[in-house]
Amino acid sequence: MDERILVVDDDREIVGAIAILLEREGYQVLRAYNGMEALEQAVDPALRLILMDVMMPRLDGLSAVLRIREKRNLPIIVLSARSEETDKILGLSAGADDYITKPYSPQELLARVRSQLRRYTSLGDVHAEGRRGEIVNGRLTYSPEALVLQVDGEPVKLTATETRIVDLLMRNLGRIFPAEEIYRRVWEGECYAPENTVMVHIRRIREKIELNPKKPEYLKVVWGIGYKMEKKA
Repeated sequence: MDERILVVDDDREIVGAIAILLEREGYQVLRAYNGMEALEQAVDPALRLILMDVMMPRLDGLSAVLRIREKRNLPIIVLSARSEETDKILGLSAGADDYITKPYSPQELLARVRSQLRRYTSLGDVHAEGRRGEIVNGRLTYSPEALVLQVDGEPVKLTATETRIVDLLMRNLGRIFPAEEIYRRVWEGECYAPENTVMVHIRRIREKIELNPKKPEYLKVVWGIGYKMEKKA
């Protein structure tokens, strides 16, 4: 196994414990102890996933996630002692793919890591040049083979998680998916109250594809049921 994972926390004992857990599973582990060190390590082209604490000196975790997202689309899992739903929404809104509340079991952490890596590696280069078999829907063009979404002919920069959601909805134009089903298909697991997690990712996609995200033409909510990609001529 050659996946390289960056673990970021200002508590060196926590970093060490997570590193031991991951290395036992065959992962290579990089370590950082604040947000600025995380930025320096995140440029490593061999890096495949980041585990990011929130409360850290010099640069907090959420600010680091925002800055990393400007350059990289690799999976980021936020680890936080804050369990409020608003804190989770903040983390996901910053660009995280998943959010784990401390304390967590080693089994849960490994399961989340495996899920994110599996999804990321299965996507391959999510920004590769588009090829045949494209789905055209109004201003949107999606290549299921290349996993690339274009708006008005311009490629959209999506994270791996956002790409999986777009792939599901673009392959099923007009079909309404409950949040629970989107979560189960994209995150590949069961989750209690997944509505906010899905909602935040839907909102981020809207900001990238809609002319007016507050009045979406394409990615719509059907109140009380779920989400759909509106079918356009």
